[in-house]
Amino acid sequence: MQVPVGAPGLLLTASILALWVPQGSWAALSIQKIPELPQKNQDLLLSVQGVPSGAKSIRWYLGEEAQGSTLLFTYLPGLQQPQREGNQAQLRDVEGFPNGSMLLRNAQPTDSGTYQVAVTINPELTLRAKTQVQVGEGHMSPLIHLPVSTGIIAAIVVGSVATGSLVIGCLVYFLVKQGLTEHNRRLTTTEKPELDPRQSADDNNIYEVMPSPVLLVSPLSDTGAQNNTTPPPLPPLPKSGSQNHQYQDLLNPDPAPYCQLVPAP
Repeated sequence: MQVPVGAPGLLLTASILALWVPQGSWAALSIQKIPELPQKNQDLLLSVQGVPSGAKSIRWYLGEEAQGSTLLFTYLPGLQQPQREGNQAQLRDVEGFPNGSMLLRNAQPTDSGTYQVAVTINPELTLRAKTQVQVGEGHMSPLIHLPVSTGIIAAIVVGSVATGSLVIGCLVYFLVKQGLTEHNRRLTTTEKPELDPRQSADDNNIYEVMPSPVLLVSPLSDTGAQNNTTPPPLPPLPKSGSQNHQYQDLLNPDPAPYCQLVPAP
C-alpha cells in the first residue's frame, strides 16, 4: 500500500489541532459574578459568557476537581425537564439556564468555593471555565463607591464655605444691632430732660416788679376793698421850698392809679 504524497504533513496538522482544542477550551468561556461580592442570604448569578449555540450539555461543579462527587447539576437543553441534580445540589437551591448560566438562591457562607462549568459541544469538544466565590457574613449589601468628579468636590467645598460665611455674618449683624440698641437705651436714661422752648420764650418777657419807694394811695373813686392795715406814718416834710414840690403830688395824688415798673436786668 502506497502512502499518498503529503500524508505525513496532514497527520501532523491533525495531531496539533487535536491537542490544541482541549487546551484552548479554558480560554473560550468566562464567568461573571453578579454581585461581585455576594453577602449572606443574597441571590448569586454566575453568568457564562461565550457559550456557542448547539451545546449538548452543561455541567456545574463545586470543588477543585470536576467529578461526580462535586457535581451540582447537569443541564440538557431541549428536554422538558432539562436539569438533573447532583450531589452538591441537595442542600442548595440552584437553577440552570440554556445559555450556561447558574442562579444560586439564598447564598450562605458555606457556599463559598470554586465553581466550574463544562459545556459540551460534541464528544470531541468541551469548553470549561471556573471562578472563585466568597460569600460574606454581613446581612447588608456592600457599599457602592460612586465616582466623584473634581467639579462636584469643588462645588461642595464652595457651598460649605458660603453657608458658613452667611451664618457668621448673620450672627455679627444681630450682635451689633443688640449692642447699638443697648447703648441708645443707656443714653436715653442718663440724658437731662430738655426745657420746653415755649416756656423759655415766655421767660424772656418777664419783668421784675420793684417795690415803690413811696406809699401808693388809692384814688377817691375806688370803691373796692380797702386795706384794713394801718399805713405807716408819713416821713417829715423837708424844709427847703425847692424840694417840697415833689411831695405835693404825693399829698394830692392824681385820681388815676399808677405804679412804677422797672424791667428786670
